[in-house]
Amino acid sequence: MKVAYVFSTSGHTASYKLGQMILPQLEAGAHGAEVVGMMFFDDNTYVLRSGDPMGERLAKVAAEQGILLMMCDSCALERGLATGEPHPGTAEVVGAVDGVQAGCFPDLYAALAGNPPDHIITL
Repeated sequence: MKVAYVFSTSGHTASYKLGQMILPQLEAGAHGAEVVGMMFFDDNTYVLRSGDPMGERLAKVAAEQGILLMMCDSCALERGLATGEPHPGTAEVVGAVDGVQAGCFPDLYAALAGNPPDHIITL
């Protein structure tokens, strides 16, 4: 089974649920599902900052396992993690861990089209 995660809830969603549950399972090869993508909104984008310990771990796992990492372009622009405009395909990531993209839903759909998830889980 293939899944994609959308981290949309404000607060410590990414830092707790991703950092304490999902990421350790992915690192151990014991998650139970193939993760094909993760989309980050609002303050959840901060875990993807360059130098963030969890973000660096996540970038490593994503590269090894072929997981798409994307942050909302508008959210990234607002937080200084991207430059450009909040339109599909025009924001450029800055100050984030390797492999992260910035985009909107059309960009997410296009990026996952070749390896679509069976389920999308919103946290």
